[in-house]
Amino acid sequence: MKLDPATRDWLESLGFAITNEALWFEALTHGSTGEARDYDRLEFLGDRVLGLSIAEWLYARHAANEGTLAQRLNALVSGQTCAGIARAIGVSQHVRLGRQARDDGAADSDNVLGDIMEALLGAGLLENGFEATRDIVRRLWADAVDGHVGHAKPPKSALQEWAAGSQRKPPQYEVIDRSGPDHAARFTVRVTVINVGQVSATATSKRDAEAEAARLFMEQFG
Repeated sequence: MKLDPATRDWLESLGFAITNEALWFEALTHGSTGEARDYDRLEFLGDRVLGLSIAEWLYARHAANEGTLAQRLNALVSGQTCAGIARAIGVSQHVRLGRQARDDGAADSDNVLGDIMEALLGAGLLENGFEATRDIVRRLWADAVDGHVGHAKPPKSALQEWAAGSQRKPPQYEVIDRSGPDHAARFTVRVTVINVGQVSATATSKRDAEAEAARLFMEQFG
């Protein structure tokens, strides 16, 4: 399993040292190719690398309480944030997909891009060790950590508190539509607060659709 020379150059430009090309080939391979190994296992590993890297970074930078740190951590390691960073560094040009998955738009799917971003960090851990991979995380996530990601109260928490403060029943979330293949799924969720109203939103995961519906609800009724 040899990497395309352009892909190897791209990985090295990000700061990864490449020794075992098969490992990076695996990190960029989606299950739709039908090959024996894809990025799933490396994604599992990279998810933990990312979480520890960001948690350590936040702890060192901020004297906030556990709840505030956890809120920021969850936002910074979310699939949406990972996908945004993957897009920014050009992952879409190097992901290996089956023809149908590519035709279905998987190369720009939040789910696929977020997973591959984590798989690359998993490969980085195995090839380069934790400290070198953590340094790459700090460089790629710098704008997100320095910016506003995770500072605002999560939309679902904000809506829950608003409903309680207004003596309303808790918001109810319902998946009203799911479309597309697994690698490019779209979920539509409706949130309802009885005697107030309801709002729907669509995203690439149930969690993100719920959050977006809650945010839109607060914009309209909060």
